Amino acid sequence: MKVNFSMWKKALSALVKMDSKEEWDGLDVISKWLIATRSAVTIVTLYSCAIGGLLAIRHGYFTGNWGMSILAWLIITVGLFIAHGTNNFLNDYTDFARGVDTDNYFRTQYGVHPLIQKFWTKEQQFRWFAVSGSLAILAGIFALFYTNFSLNIIILFAVGALVLLIYTWPLKHIALGEISIFLIWGPVMVAAVFLVLAKGATESVWPVALAAVPWGLSVVSINLGKHIDKAPEDKKKKVGTLPVVIGEKAARIINMIVLALIYILILYLVFISHYFTPILLIVFFAGKRLLYAIGVHAKPRPEEPPKEWQYWPTWFAGFTFYHNRLFSNLLLLAVLIDTLLRIFIPNFWPAL
Repeated sequence: MKVNFSMWKKALSALVKMDSKEEWDGLDVISKWLIATRSAVTIVTLYSCAIGGLLAIRHGYFTGNWGMSILAWLIITVGLFIAHGTNNFLNDYTDFARGVDTDNYFRTQYGVHPLIQKFWTKEQQFRWFAVSGSLAILAGIFALFYTNFSLNIIILFAVGALVLLIYTWPLKHIALGEISIFLIWGPVMVAAVFLVLAKGATESVWPVALAAVPWGLSVVSINLGKHIDKAPEDKKKKVGTLPVVIGEKAARIINMIVLALIYILILYLVFISHYFTPILLIVFFAGKRLLYAIGVHAKPRPEEPPKEWQYWPTWFAGFTFYHNRLFSNLLLLAVLIDTLLRIFIPNFWPAL
């Protein structure tokens, strides 16, 4: 079977729409995995890991054997990316088995759901879940050995694994899914990667966790936007996401606040705590997309999409995703430059 690198790139950049089983069967294993796990979204895990690793370098935890540190960074990054995909396999399997995901399911209108579309069976889905989960566990075992079974790492991994397992049910059904997304892909994951590379040392972990909050808010803005889009369907199926519980208007206001807080906290981290140098202000180049997203949230979802809108039935999530893509790239670039400045010009913009 020919490896389709162009499909890999496509699956990592946008949710792939596919209706033909014949086309699906012709894909290579990696393409199927990337599409089925919604890697255009799970790629946020790579950003969390990249930020955690750069902050570990900044705080001096890559001294000594750089080669081993980079290898550990790579293994934990790939492991967490696979773990995120594994969670999505479980999410789809659980919701399909419980009758939440049906043939008119929201995502089948703009992406692939292999179970609903009968691209494979429940048994096959479970096998994909088991293999992916096993690979993620191997990466976790490596991290434990690398950190000499640090208790801090064990606790963080246990909390992360528990949240991933119970996200689909019950957390997402009792309006706790959104806060879980924020915590896991923001402070918890960034701090976990940092701690692994610091081999369990906790001296700087709280400032690192705080520095990850703007990133976590950016991620959860996508999730909350998606749940606002899905709220009518979720309400019918008694899935108690936050927008279902508090109503669409309140959820839209909260997401507007979330988006604004991203930039307010960046200003705090630069000008109040001095944790970051002013180079972080380059994220404000995503301001135009931020204003688009906030402006869209100021109004109810339209009954019909504009002619040029290709991501329907997503609406709010489309704009938050669009913002996140530019913000995340600018943030990663800024953290990289900031790390180099802290290493080579340590007296520039000293932390308070």
